[in-house]
Amino acid sequence: MGTELMDALDLSYQPSQLLGIPVALVGACFLSIGAQLQHHGVAKVEANTRNAEGGLSGRQLGLLLARPSWVVGTLLLGLAIVFQLVSLKLSPIILVQPLGVVGLVITSILNAKVSGVRLNRQSVFAVSLCVSGVGAFVLIAAVFARDLPVTSRALVVILIVLAVVLIAFALLFWFLRHRFKAIIYIVGAGVLYGFVATLAKVVIDRVSNAEWDWLLVLCIVALLAAAALGAYFVQNAYSSGPPDLVIAGLTVIDPLVAVTIGIVVLNEAAGAPWWAMVGFAVTGAIAIYGVFLLAKHHPQTGSDAPVADRVADATRESTLD
Repeated sequence: MGTELMDALDLSYQPSQLLGIPVALVGACFLSIGAQLQHHGVAKVEANTRNAEGGLSGRQLGLLLARPSWVVGTLLLGLAIVFQLVSLKLSPIILVQPLGVVGLVITSILNAKVSGVRLNRQSVFAVSLCVSGVGAFVLIAAVFARDLPVTSRALVVILIVLAVVLIAFALLFWFLRHRFKAIIYIVGAGVLYGFVATLAKVVIDRVSNAEWDWLLVLCIVALLAAAALGAYFVQNAYSSGPPDLVIAGLTVIDPLVAVTIGIVVLNEAAGAPWWAMVGFAVTGAIAIYGVFLLAKHHPQTGSDAPVADRVADATRESTLD
C-alpha cells in the first residue's frame, strides 16, 4: 500500500489541481446563505397561501419573485454556481465537488439561529457523518484524482443515462407527487445536480478548446433541463423540510453522483489501487447514511409537530421581507 501511495503522488498528484479547493469553499459559503434565504422565501409564500402538497403551483412560484429573501437567496446561489464552475475548471470533479458539504455545517448553524431550533444529538451526529464521510472521500481523491479530457463516447454515455434519469423522475413526480416527502425531492435534486456538475465541466472544457459541435449543443440543452427540474425539486424540498436537510442531500448526493460518473465514465480515478476504490465506497456510504439519519431525526421534520408549528409561526411573523 505504501508503494502504491508514493507512486500515486508521483504520477497523479499535481499541486496545480488544488487551486480549485479555495474557490469551491467560497462557493459553499454562498450556497449555505442562499439556501437559508430561499427556504425562508418558500416558507413565507406557503404560509400565506396553501400547503404545497403535490408540488409548488405556478402561482406560488410567481409569488416567490416578490419575496426579497428568495430573490437575494437565488442571486447568492447563482454566485455559488459561478464559483463551482471555476473550481471545476481548475480541478477534477472528484476533488472539488464534494467540498460543498462545508455548506452543510454553515447552514445548520444559520438555521438553528434563525428558527430558534437547536439540533438534537442525533442530528449533530448525522451532520458529523456527512462531513467526515465526504472529508475522507476528498482526502483520497486529492491523491488519486486525475483531470482527463472527456471523450465524445463518454459524453454520449452520460447524455443517455441522464435522459433515462430525467424521464424517470418526471414520471415519478407526475404520478406520485402527492406522496413525495422532503427526502425524495432531495435525492432527486441531488442526482440531477450531479449530472449538471459533470455536464458543466464538459461544456467548460469544450468551449475552452473551441470544440463546437452538435454534442456541445445537446450537452447544454441537457444541462439546462436537468438544472430546471432539479431547481424545482429543491424549492419543493424547502416547502417540506428544513434548509440544512436540503443542503445535506445536495452536498452529499450531488457530488457522489458526479464522482461516480467521474470514476466509472471519465476514468478520473484510473490507476487507483483497489483499497482506494474501497475507500471511495465506504466513505460515500457513510456520508449518504448521514443524510438519511438527518432526515429521520432532524427536530424540524414532521415527527416533531410542536417544533414545526413554532417554526411556521416564526416564518409568518418574520420581518425579513
